[in-house]
Amino acid sequence: MFLIDAHLDLAMNAMEWNRDLQRPVAEINQREAGMTDKPDRGNASVCFEELRRGNIGLVVATQIARWVALDNPLPGWHSPQQAWAHTQGQLAWYRAMEEAGELTQITDLQSLDAHLTRWNDPAIAPAKKPIGYILSLEGADSMVTPDYVERAWQYGLRAIGPGHYGPGRYANGTNATGKMGQLGLDLLRKMGEFNIILDATHLCDDAFWQAMEHYEGPVWASHNNCRALVDHNRQFSDEMIKVLIGRGAVIGAVMDAWMIINGWEKGKSTPVGMGLNLERVADHIDHICQLAGNADHVGIGSDLDGAFGREQCPYDIETIADLRKFEAILDGRGYTKVDIEKFMHGNWLRFLRNAWT
Repeated sequence: MFLIDAHLDLAMNAMEWNRDLQRPVAEINQREAGMTDKPDRGNASVCFEELRRGNIGLVVATQIARWVALDNPLPGWHSPQQAWAHTQGQLAWYRAMEEAGELTQITDLQSLDAHLTRWNDPAIAPAKKPIGYILSLEGADSMVTPDYVERAWQYGLRAIGPGHYGPGRYANGTNATGKMGQLGLDLLRKMGEFNIILDATHLCDDAFWQAMEHYEGPVWASHNNCRALVDHNRQFSDEMIKVLIGRGAVIGAVMDAWMIINGWEKGKSTPVGMGLNLERVADHIDHICQLAGNADHVGIGSDLDGAFGREQCPYDIETIADLRKFEAILDGRGYTKVDIEKFMHGNWLRFLRNAWT
């Protein structure tokens, strides 16, 4: 079944982890043997070959570069201009992958329909099909001013998450608190001018409720799980999920272990030892469906290899191609074929058609 993944940090992996995603996963991991500079070295699960093998023909791919103040211990750039320059390097990598025939950028309904037609054409060999990608910005710190939204829209940016981890220039994110100031509200207004999708993922509670009040454009949550199952501010409460459902949002299930089950200790716990498999992710999917009363607001936003790898994701994921196992898991839980198709791709496609019409 055709599958859409609404959150992958492809350029980050290429530019910061120095992974050549044109090579097989086994080769990527072999080159990282013995490396310790990143917590997930040797545990990568994503490459273009595996995306094609899983029939993952459309992804939301990120630019990401955090600005950090002098007293912020998180890694990041020391000025917005440096962060902007880093995102432009990531953009250059996406363009290079387009030239190599690995990716094709999706920016509107015309390019979306053309891509789906080509991807589903049995006469074209899978290796000859570029993977569609929609460009998203995870954390808006790199927007030097809100006016930069226009130039980013011109190069194809179609979604923005104003916050990421900690305090941000436009919005506070995970593990932070506080409402957006005028700069953040100006960003939302500029996003609205260009019909940019607001990604509610990572917004702290204060900023989330403020954004829901002020932003009238399309809203999704590319990669988020449920606070009712894992009680952490990174997750959405039932009240937040209900508001997103009312806005017509789709919420992508994320594969990071500590967001799936309780008690995960980074660097200590193991997926097998914690009994962490895709069934536990399905618990979050079920929870959202129960709140909605239907299967119209769930999808996949795996975040695989988003600074974690196989050491910190369900043990039945060897590579990203294994996301297709959700088809059997949801079937085993009594979901209809129509509902499974909605989860695998239909809900994201419906959202995009509504947002871009």
